Amino acid sequence: MLDGLSVIYPYAKAFHVMAVISWMAGLFYLPRLFVYHAERGQGAEPAASFTIMEDKLLRLIMNPAMIATWISGLSLVLTPGIVDWSMIWPWTKAAGVLGMTWFHMWCAGQRRHLLGGQGLSGRRYRMMNEVPTLLMALIVVSVIVKF
Repeated sequence: MLDGLSVIYPYAKAFHVMAVISWMAGLFYLPRLFVYHAERGQGAEPAASFTIMEDKLLRLIMNPAMIATWISGLSLVLTPGIVDWSMIWPWTKAAGVLGMTWFHMWCAGQRRHLLGGQGLSGRRYRMMNEVPTLLMALIVVSVIVKF
């Protein structure tokens, strides 16, 4: 099994990069939709449009991309000789990925709050929109620099 992972490693890595790009696009865009929903979603039509966009982005793009990221990422980690667990970088990357997953779940919860009219302010959503950027920087620096 583990030898098979070595054979498919370049394909798993390519798939992982594509899945991460898709996931990150959603993580950047969904909080921005929340800003618009909170600030301009008064009235039946704007609120309904934002609700549909948020739902489709989360269910059809972000959730599958997150699952694909996790599956392909775990296959990379399990490939023999790829990760030196005595270094710091795999642990900081893992922390970043767990943070990114937490943020994804937070966004899903905020979508439910917005549906119930209990969402945060546009300003709070703008601030939270910076979280995936910080986590992405941690992850990319960890993987590239390998400290």
